[in-house]
Amino acid sequence: MPLDARLKPFLADPRNHVRPPPAHVPMEKVRRAANAAMPGPARVELAEVRTLAGPGRIALRLYRPTDAPGLPIILFLHGGGWVWGDLDTHDTICRALAQLSGAAVASVEYRLAPETRFPGQLEDGLAALRWLCAEAGTLALDGTRIALCGDSAGGNIACAMAMVAGKYAMDLRHLAMIYPVLDAACASPSQREFADGYLLSGAGMKWFWECYLGESAHAGNPLASPLAASPAELSALPPVSIATAEFDILRDEGETFAAHLRQVGIAVSLRRHDGMVHGFLSLPPVEDVALAAIAEIAGDIAVSLED
Repeated sequence: MPLDARLKPFLADPRNHVRPPPAHVPMEKVRRAANAAMPGPARVELAEVRTLAGPGRIALRLYRPTDAPGLPIILFLHGGGWVWGDLDTHDTICRALAQLSGAAVASVEYRLAPETRFPGQLEDGLAALRWLCAEAGTLALDGTRIALCGDSAGGNIACAMAMVAGKYAMDLRHLAMIYPVLDAACASPSQREFADGYLLSGAGMKWFWECYLGESAHAGNPLASPLAASPAELSALPPVSIATAEFDILRDEGETFAAHLRQVGIAVSLRRHDGMVHGFLSLPPVEDVALAAIAEIAGDIAVSLED
């Protein structure tokens, strides 16, 4: 399929391409600019949206599609290369996910790189998950029906959380990842084919990994780079949904990971979104495609969260 024509004017502007920022630009300025460029689909009204003081310094924003008690829970981890993104950048995505799944969505404000490196983001996600399980009754939620969802780097964190959740006696119903980051090697064919000109550049992705891992030896750690996980590590995962974009350097990572999961008997729903680039859920020109993708993910999760 060709690149969606609605994206061509957006991609024609070099400012809309994710590359390493100049070294002299303060990280906060980089974050402000990046966050402002992630509006997401149209905002929908829900029964309740509020920000919770979670464990430690971790805030969560809770989205309830209805006032009904005992709603299942989707814990959401935002993307942004572990470097930017926050509760606001993914607010509209979380609203749509709650509306379309019928579940409460709890979005996590984890610490960012490079100030916090791996495994800090994973630790924050797990702390939020444990807190949510413990507080589910107080929040009138069902702590026995929980799914994880994340886009891009958030998908990476969600996947790592799912691989270790069993160690904390947490039974997850589903894992959903949207154009996830899964391989620190950055060596797939799609990494080479779409390295420049398709929003997320190869140089930008390598910079994200450097911010996340620093000079550590964690590149081969499956909790940082899930594509390196062994069959035994993958066999503990719940049913998985993966959405990829055709013109995305991360496309092959998600699709190869799906193949690995199928080899160990994990139920996988894999959907490639033709004509799309990385981050299309946050791009207004293709809002219809974004909402359709969220609806598909929401439907998968809803089935897994049924009583």
